[in-house]
Amino acid sequence: MTDGDVETIDKRGQWVTRVIGDPERSSSYSSKEEAVEAGRLLADHLGTAHIVHDAAPTGRITDPVSDADPTGATTDPADA
Repeated sequence: MTDGDVETIDKRGQWVTRVIGDPERSSSYSSKEEAVEAGRLLADHLGTAHIVHDAAPTGRITDPVSDADPTGATTDPADA
């Protein structure tokens, strides 16, 4: 991939379309279909390639769980 190419990827259940070398043009979508269509249109507009990185659907957007707190709970440092 080269600068200007558009890629659509799964980031922990949220689909992202981004332009290589131009992080300001990144957009997030809740469905793969929306992201792929937006990525295709953007690549057509830019005259560049569009690459879709497939991933198994999870059905939900997830956040990474910290090793320090496997429950996923957050703690405000002011409360410590």
